[in-house]
Amino acid sequence: MGLKAGIVGLPNVGKSTLFNAVSNSAKAQASNYRFCTIEPNVGLVDVPDERINKLAELVQPQRTVPTQIEIVDIAGLVRGASKGEGLGNKFLANIREVDAIIHVIRCFEDENVLREEGAINPVGDKEIIDTELQLKDLETVEKKIQRIEKQARAGEAKAKAELEVLLKCKAHLEQGKSIRGLDLNSAELEQIQDSFFLTQKKVLYVANVDEGSMHTGNKYSNALIQSVQSEGAEVIVMNNSIEAQISEMEDPDDRQLFMEEYHMKEPALNRLIRHTYHLLNLQTYFTAGVQEVRAWTFHKGWKAPQTAGVIHTDFEKGFIKAEVISFEDYITFKTEAACREAGKLRIEGKEYLVKDGDVMHFRFNV
Repeated sequence: MGLKAGIVGLPNVGKSTLFNAVSNSAKAQASNYRFCTIEPNVGLVDVPDERINKLAELVQPQRTVPTQIEIVDIAGLVRGASKGEGLGNKFLANIREVDAIIHVIRCFEDENVLREEGAINPVGDKEIIDTELQLKDLETVEKKIQRIEKQARAGEAKAKAELEVLLKCKAHLEQGKSIRGLDLNSAELEQIQDSFFLTQKKVLYVANVDEGSMHTGNKYSNALIQSVQSEGAEVIVMNNSIEAQISEMEDPDDRQLFMEEYHMKEPALNRLIRHTYHLLNLQTYFTAGVQEVRAWTFHKGWKAPQTAGVIHTDFEKGFIKAEVISFEDYITFKTEAACREAGKLRIEGKEYLVKDGDVMHFRFNV
């Protein structure tokens, strides 16, 4: 589906280390200097989901294909980026292209890792990036207001409606607040969807803590969690270096021993990927056959023809019906034939709202 999450943060907070840990198709150069990642690194990341493994155990397919999201490692932002400081313009252009933001914030002390902003201050670091994005959005909204004011004064209804929402956004930004915190209805959101405001994007925060705080957090991560409560945002507490080490281990037994040593049930990045997936309002359905068991991504609230189109546009155009088995029923009865015999295979039409975990087979005619 081409959905992207961008890893952002100030320089030397652990962005590229996290990218190295999370990406299974690209490796970023993680180095201790200001602009390590100049062009954004892009990696396709498997979404951890134990359900696909359980289906594969039952079906024994020739291959198993998990669903993925795209992770983009973006150059470190500095104060003044909205005015072009550092790599500000490139940073802001790259972040405009992603659907959600993974904001990495330094919550550890280490005199060997450079820091330009003085003492460790996660809340202050967060506010630096918030401010730069807000300033850029304010610049965008002011330019747009100038363009449509004449049309609105001339009585154009569409321009009037858009201007009203833009003025509301401008006032909100001038208060130092992000647009995602502005209570806009669906009609108002539609008015500004082509503005691609940076502060409208959903955010997941990563508190990159020291090794000793990876399970408990510390005073820095606690301060960050407290500061984002009003946003309703989530904070993942993790040690990016440990995660990178786990990801480099090819032997599953070595990986398991390493995690046991650190009292870990699973890598923290699994939680990060799952949270990012849900942050984008994404869900998963499955197709299951002897050739392939595969996970497919769809937006929560999609109907059967739309989800069929994820496989191929012809599936949506010629949609006739969907054969659906819930994941729980498939696991209980173990085969499609047994589900059918037990009356657990349902025939659904064009209005069916697909549920997370549905095992589906589409009938279509083009």
